[in-house]
Amino acid sequence: MFENLKEAESKFEAISEDLTRVEIISDTERFTKLMKEHKLLSPIIEKYREYRKCESDIDSAKLLLEEETDKELCEMCENEIKENKEKLVSLEEELRILLLPKDEDDDKNVIVEIRAGTGGDEAALFAGSLYRMYSMYAESCRFKCELLGANETGLGGYKEISFMVEGDGAYSHFKFESGVHRVQRVPETETQGRIHTSAVTVAVLPEAEEVDVQINPADLEIDTYRSGGAGGQHVNKTDSAIRITHVPSGIVVECQDERSQFKNRDKAMKMLRSKLLSMEREKQEKAIASERKSQVGSGDRSERIRTYNFPQGRLTDHRIGLTIYSLDAVMDGKIGEVIDALRTAERTERLKNAEF
Repeated sequence: MFENLKEAESKFEAISEDLTRVEIISDTERFTKLMKEHKLLSPIIEKYREYRKCESDIDSAKLLLEEETDKELCEMCENEIKENKEKLVSLEEELRILLLPKDEDDDKNVIVEIRAGTGGDEAALFAGSLYRMYSMYAESCRFKCELLGANETGLGGYKEISFMVEGDGAYSHFKFESGVHRVQRVPETETQGRIHTSAVTVAVLPEAEEVDVQINPADLEIDTYRSGGAGGQHVNKTDSAIRITHVPSGIVVECQDERSQFKNRDKAMKMLRSKLLSMEREKQEKAIASERKSQVGSGDRSERIRTYNFPQGRLTDHRIGLTIYSLDAVMDGKIGEVIDALRTAERTERLKNAEF
């Protein structure tokens, strides 16, 4: 590990020097690339230099201890050595974490799709509750949340709803939400107080750029239709809604959130690119019989990942065995505790399998 760190420091110093050169500064593309590398290396080198200083402090204290006869000063040196040795252990752990390969998608925007599963109207209502929860969580992270499309039910729920979360690191916050979310509660229409169990599926896709996925326009069937849904003067007035079918894969995406047909088309293409990228990656993963390292559990949509038990006010994440009794707060977007626990579990698992 420390040989790698020495090499990383040499590279960091070379990049730092390059960034001061006029010919590099005037080359926008190269300058941007080097700045990105510099930003990635900075926290690692900073921590490595802190580690080396700690080692140096231990050596200095040991040397002083050998030469010093004053009892009080010797005791101070021994305490300093002990404290710095403990600090070294902590710093080494932090360095191992910093050296873990980063998920290439972590910094991307994310597209989230929520679909009502078993449970009829109750599942549709819970789909709406999850959308509200994610929207509030995104807001607390200062991310921008943008609706892409929705199929509402008469009771205020959603058969399906999709939205984009934009912000630095959005995917790293939402990537563990993919799977089946089970809810246990007494529906408002239940007269005898019986608890019903329903399910909602959530799919999480990193936003794909045009360079990530090449789409042949000849492979697309594009239909326009009138927007549907409650409210809005433009509803059922203009053919602004867009449905795009990617013929080779059979993937269909729709967007009717915007008044502008152009904007709806742009959003629909973003959804299509992300779905095609996700499908291609799934094929690659199956071919090499491996799971994506950035997921806790398989991430398969058929996998039940979490249960929301309203009578007990309990949330259980089955992948890491986490149970908390603050369900009302969670449904108000305070899901950070669960997200952090999942990220910690992922990091721990990756550390076990890492080779330094």
